[in-house]
Parts: sequence; structure tokens; C-alpha cells
Amino acid sequence: MPAHELLIHVQQQKDRIMELIFVHGALVRDGQWWWQPTADLLQERTGIRSRSVALPSCGETTPDEISGGLAADAAALRRELDGVDSAIVVGHSYGGTVIAEAGHHDAVEHLLYVSSYLPDAGASQGAIMSGESDPVSIGDNGDGTLSVTGYDAASFGARFLQDADEETQLSAWSRVTAQSAGAFMTPTSAAGWTGVDSTYIVCGNDNSTSVELQRLHAERATRSVEVPTGHHPFITRPDLVVDQLEALLQR
Repeated sequence: MPAHELLIHVQQQKDRIMELIFVHGALVRDGQWWWQPTADLLQERTGIRSRSVALPSCGETTPDEISGGLAADAAALRRELDGVDSAIVVGHSYGGTVIAEAGHHDAVEHLLYVSSYLPDAGASQGAIMSGESDPVSIGDNGDGTLSVTGYDAASFGARFLQDADEETQLSAWSRVTAQSAGAFMTPTSAAGWTGVDSTYIVCGNDNSTSVELQRLHAERATRSVEVPTGHHPFITRPDLVVDQLEALLQR
């Protein structure tokens, strides 16, 4: 590349605006609520804007899109990426499977996984979770959707947010929802995490996703770090999450 073209290319890279896109986990809605504590701190420290993808399989878009399952969720992520210059994508739990299915996208600079999954093509969310020794109880609603079963606000809080206060646990419980069975049963057709710089946050006190399964997927990331939190550190310890995001920005 001639020198003048190289200078233009470098300047274009500098002019690209970095944004963050959060892909939330399964069986909940209102991803922005879950991400907001970290979004606020991230903007305070770095000025980076962030937002959550509305997942069709969780009923966050139009009713007719729910049945689209994993494919609809991946398409929603790609639409978000189509509208940005440069992005860090954060996948929480099921969100990592959405990232895989979305495939490669030129806007993605870095990936951050939080107690999540980096599946090969051909793996389904249900198959990944089937190896857990103490799996989360999920039941069939008989209408093409699944829901967590056997929980109330207290037991849900103890399993998923034991390191949060009671008010936060109750707010989280109010956002638990049904989700398309297709989000769990559809094998991925791509592995969008391959070849992309990535960091995996292992949540060492997670009562939902086992540390063993987290570490297995963390081995596929570029690097990993373990933090002493439950399943949702972006709520309970946003500082630890932003620390890792700032480290990505410096790479």
C-alpha cells in the first residue's frame, strides 16, 4: 500500500467511533436494565456509548419474531452491528451462542464473554447446558416456548444474583420471561468468535453456570480472567467488568 494510502487508512481507523453492544442471557427481557450499571460506569470512565440488543426469541421485538429462535436473535445482533463503525460485543450466558451464530462482522473489534459460551458450529444451547451437573430447571410451556420452573423471587435471587441486594433481586425476577424453544434447540451454523480478539470473564462464585463449564469455554478465548462474583457481575461489580473493557480498548 502506498504511503499516502496507508496514512488515509490509519486516519480512517482513528475516526471510527467505538460502541458497545450487549447481548443478554436466556429467559429474561429488558437487557438494558441488566447492563445499565456497567453502561453508566463505562461511559463515565471512557465516554463509550453502549446498548443492549432486543432479542426476538425473548419477546422483545414483534410477536411474530419469537418463533425465529436463535436465527432471529443472531439477525438482530447483525442489524445492530450494521449501524456502527466499530464495536465491542459483550455476550452474557446465552448471548455467546448468539454471537457465534451471527458470524463474522467487520464492525467487531473485540468480544467480551461473561459466564458465557463459545460454541463450535453445530452446537445448540440446549446441548451445551445438558452437561451441567446441576442444571437450571427449564420447562416446556406447550406453545413453542420454554420458561424457568420451580423458582420464586427468593430462590431465583439465591441462584442467579446471590451477591446483589434484595431490591435488585426482585427487579431481576420481574424481568424473567418465556423464550422460544428454538433458541435452545437450534444448532449453530457459524462460530463468529473465531479469529476475533476476546476476553472471557469467569465468574468464580456463579451458582448458575458451573465454573468448570465456564473454564472450558474460556480456553477458546484469547485470554481469561476470574472474578469473585455470581452470574451477573455487570450488575454487582460493574467496576470489574469495565476494567476488562478498558484493557481491551488498549490493545
